[in-house]
Amino acid sequence: MSEPTKWYTQEHEWMYEAGVGVWRIGITDFAQQELGDAVMIELPAVNREVKAGEACAVIESVKTASDVFAPIAGLVVAVNNRLEAAPELVNQSPEDQGWLFEIRANEAVQPKADFMDLETYQASLDA
Repeated sequence: MSEPTKWYTQEHEWMYEAGVGVWRIGITDFAQQELGDAVMIELPAVNREVKAGEACAVIESVKTASDVFAPIAGLVVAVNNRLEAAPELVNQSPEDQGWLFEIRANEAVQPKADFMDLETYQASLDA
């Protein structure tokens, strides 16, 4: 089975389609490096409706607290409960074990039109 295609936002979040119309979301390695060591993560409630661009999670680190924004509109259908006891997963494995939440999209997502692929995202970091 091949690795799913990830899409990136200007707010340093990633997402990929984990199931039909369900998108798994987290923060990038760049974002976790900027934040520093995560000490607490506040995740959105399951069954919460979120709007695209809405702050729906908070990562508190030794340096600061930072909002995480929903890249798409929809219903939160899952959260990574492992982060409650082990927020450091966001630092150790930000684009895998440290995922944050999943959203069932309200409408079809057009990733190529609305988000960056990895190459474009990395180029934006270098700009």
